[in-house]
Amino acid sequence: MKVSGFTFLRNGQKLGYPFAESIRSILPIVDEFVIALGPCEDDTEKLVREIGDPKIRIIPTQWNENLRSDYSVKGFVYGQQKSIALFNCTGDWAFYLEADEVLHENDLTKIRAAMEKYLNDERVEALAFDYLHFYGNANTYAWSPGWYRSEVRIIRNTIPAWGPEGLFFIVLEKHKKGRYPRAAHTGATIYHYGWVRSETQMHLKASAVHKYWDDKPAVKADYTKIDPATLKLFTSVHPKVVQDWLPKAEGIFQADPNYQLSSREKKHRLMLKLEKWFGFRFNKKHYRLVR
Repeated sequence: MKVSGFTFLRNGQKLGYPFAESIRSILPIVDEFVIALGPCEDDTEKLVREIGDPKIRIIPTQWNENLRSDYSVKGFVYGQQKSIALFNCTGDWAFYLEADEVLHENDLTKIRAAMEKYLNDERVEALAFDYLHFYGNANTYAWSPGWYRSEVRIIRNTIPAWGPEGLFFIVLEKHKKGRYPRAAHTGATIYHYGWVRSETQMHLKASAVHKYWDDKPAVKADYTKIDPATLKLFTSVHPKVVQDWLPKAEGIFQADPNYQLSSREKKHRLMLKLEKWFGFRFNKKHYRLVR
């Protein structure tokens, strides 16, 4: 079994991504790691090369700055870059990890075992993970139907699949028809640190990429503007590879107590109550669980 890891990256240092930590976390269980690297204005490429692992293969790319954001498929440049990396993978499985996502060392054996288990099970086209979205600081994660709580990150590399945007994959059944992949669950977790970067870095990141998603100016980041009911205290241990990167903090992140909930957040709060009462989840999934 050969496993390819892949991602796309641009200005990772400038925009506050733990990209080096992310790459290091996956290297032990892949045979190659493909990076679609866009033009950078910082030391991102230098820092990637300093990892010094021969498994890393950099594909220099250009970003289409002229893609319009008024179509229903937004952020398509992300899908282009993700797919460039995917199409350069040579493994049986292709393992996508975004630049702010990290694997826990305790899960590596479990992930590898899942890939081996389903390698010859052609019904399984992809493998899914649970998610922890850290928010505001390293002690806090966001948990509600408004945050995706499981997603596919490994796709079989022998089927016609691509990524129309950063988050998910589409399997093509016909030239003009696609669907979400059939998946099994790895039993492992992706640790997502995108909302732990400083508010200054978050605003810089939002300003840099907002044009791919919307014609309106990016709103200045304010982490306190969130429903406090979605914030949970993290009581476990972060992956070793990211511990030095994480800003030090005490206690759970404090949301603005006077924050007025949006209608969407009110709906999610009700859904959380229903989940607690009846023991199910309102999970939006971009895959169909078959194992």
